[in-house]
Amino acid sequence: MNKAELIDKLTEKVGEVSKQKVAQMVEGMLEIITETMKSGGEVALAGFGAFLAKTRKGRTGINPQTKAKIEIPPVVVPKFKPGKTLKDTLRGKV
Repeated sequence: MNKAELIDKLTEKVGEVSKQKVAQMVEGMLEIITETMKSGGEVALAGFGAFLAKTRKGRTGINPQTKAKIEIPPVVVPKFKPGKTLKDTLRGKV
Protein backbone atom coordinates (compact mmCIF):
# COMPACT_ATOMS: atom_id res chain seq x y z
CA MET A 1 0.00 0.00 0.00
CA ASN A 2 1.39 3.41 -0.89
CA LYS A 3 0.66 6.75 0.80
CA ALA A 4 -2.20 7.66 -1.58
CA GLU A 5 -3.90 4.31 -0.95
CA LEU A 6 -3.42 4.75 2.80
CA ILE A 7 -5.06 8.18 2.63
CA ASP A 8 -8.00 6.73 0.64
CA LYS A 9 -8.51 3.88 3.14
CA LEU A 10 -8.22 6.21 6.12
CA THR A 11 -10.71 8.65 4.56
CA GLU A 12 -13.19 5.78 4.15
CA LYS A 13 -12.57 4.58 7.72
CA VAL A 14 -13.11 7.93 9.47
CA GLY A 15 -16.00 9.02 7.29
CA GLU A 16 -16.72 12.65 8.14
CA VAL A 17 -13.23 14.04 7.39
CA SER A 18 -12.27 15.22 3.91
CA LYS A 19 -9.57 13.45 1.94
CA GLN A 20 -7.55 16.69 1.97
CA LYS A 21 -7.69 16.86 5.80
CA VAL A 22 -6.70 13.20 6.09
CA ALA A 23 -3.74 13.82 3.74
CA GLN A 24 -2.64 16.76 5.93
CA MET A 25 -2.88 14.59 9.05
CA VAL A 26 -0.88 11.76 7.49
CA GLU A 27 1.80 14.23 6.30
CA GLY A 28 1.87 15.84 9.75
CA MET A 29 2.24 12.49 11.48
CA LEU A 30 5.10 11.46 9.19
CA GLU A 31 6.86 14.78 9.77
CA ILE A 32 6.52 14.46 13.55
CA ILE A 33 7.85 10.88 13.53
CA THR A 34 10.78 11.88 11.30
CA GLU A 35 11.67 14.98 13.34
CA THR A 36 11.48 13.03 16.60
CA MET A 37 13.73 10.27 15.27
CA LYS A 38 16.16 12.81 13.82
CA SER A 39 16.54 14.45 17.23
CA GLY A 40 17.28 11.08 18.86
CA GLY A 41 13.79 10.46 20.22
CA GLU A 42 11.39 7.57 19.85
CA VAL A 43 7.71 7.51 18.85
CA ALA A 44 5.97 4.62 20.60
CA LEU A 45 2.40 3.67 19.72
CA ALA A 46 1.15 1.26 22.39
CA GLY A 47 0.44 -2.18 20.96
CA PHE A 48 1.58 -1.19 17.46
CA GLY A 49 5.28 -0.47 17.85
CA ALA A 50 8.02 2.13 18.12
CA PHE A 51 9.86 4.20 15.53
CA LEU A 52 13.42 5.13 16.48
CA ALA A 53 16.85 5.89 15.04
CA LYS A 54 19.89 3.77 15.88
CA THR A 55 23.54 4.42 15.18
CA ARG A 56 25.15 1.52 13.36
CA LYS A 57 28.80 1.23 14.44
CA GLY A 58 31.59 1.86 12.00
CA ARG A 59 33.38 -1.24 10.78
CA THR A 60 35.99 -2.54 8.40
CA GLY A 61 34.73 -3.98 5.12
CA ILE A 62 36.25 -5.37 1.95
CA ASN A 63 35.81 -3.86 -1.51
CA PRO A 64 34.49 -6.82 -3.56
CA GLN A 65 36.24 -5.67 -6.72
CA THR A 66 39.71 -4.87 -5.39
CA LYS A 67 39.61 -6.96 -2.18
CA ALA A 68 41.09 -3.92 -0.40
CA LYS A 69 40.01 -3.23 3.18
CA ILE A 70 37.86 -0.14 3.58
CA GLU A 71 36.57 1.69 6.63
CA ILE A 72 32.79 1.98 6.76
CA PRO A 73 31.81 4.96 8.94
CA PRO A 74 29.08 4.90 11.58
CA VAL A 75 25.64 5.75 10.22
CA VAL A 76 22.23 6.53 11.73
CA VAL A 77 19.50 4.19 10.46
CA PRO A 78 15.72 4.11 11.06
CA LYS A 79 14.32 1.21 13.07
CA PHE A 80 10.84 -0.06 13.83
CA LYS A 81 10.19 -2.33 16.80
CA PRO A 82 6.79 -4.00 16.49
CA GLY A 83 4.59 -4.11 19.59
CA LYS A 84 3.14 -7.27 21.12
CA THR A 85 -0.40 -6.67 19.84
CA LEU A 86 0.83 -6.20 16.26
CA LYS A 87 3.02 -9.31 16.46
CA ASP A 88 0.19 -11.39 17.91
CA THR A 89 -2.24 -10.13 15.24
CA LEU A 90 0.13 -11.08 12.44
CA ARG A 91 0.64 -14.51 13.98
CA GLY A 92 -3.14 -15.02 14.10
CA LYS A 93 -3.34 -15.00 17.91
CA VAL A 94 -5.77 -12.07 18.17
